Amino acid sequence: MATSGNIRDRLKMETSRLHLRPFEISDAAELYALNADPEVIRYTCDPPFASKDEAAALVSGYDQYDTHGMGRLSVLLKQTGAWLGWCGLKYHPENEMVELGFRFHRRYWGNGYATESARACLSYGFGTGLQTIAARTVAANKASIRVLERLGMKPAGTGNFHGMDGRVFRLSREDFLSRQK
Repeated sequence: MATSGNIRDRLKMETSRLHLRPFEISDAAELYALNADPEVIRYTCDPPFASKDEAAALVSGYDQYDTHGMGRLSVLLKQTGAWLGWCGLKYHPENEMVELGFRFHRRYWGNGYATESARACLSYGFGTGLQTIAARTVAANKASIRVLERLGMKPAGTGNFHGMDGRVFRLSREDFLSRQK
């Protein structure tokens, strides 16, 4: 799914309140702080970064943009430039699945930023010709399930995510486009 041209420029998006852009090395401190909050990673099964340098190494080595034409994006508040968290699409080559994901600093929860940024990412993905986008969450993560439902994603199965009961959701390009009318 690699693309030509400057993919990093094409991945810069804007909504009414948000800027979305590829990760930059300056985001490492925010990524470190985000994953250091036990409530933020409660349902992700991701360990916190050991250091800001480890977060910087993730950013430096992040190849989803160039290899797959998509990836997780920093989400910034237009009004202030505050780094809220991330949202984006991730390609999983082992099962040829494109997955929507998002994670925000707790102080920004409940403001609709996940839904707003996810809608922009879905629009980007379906605009590149994707036919289906999936999302996975732990069943106990009711807030994320509500976001996925608001986006029009439909339950598509269950699974075990790192020892926790999980849910899989899917959205087709056709269903997404029909909701945009």
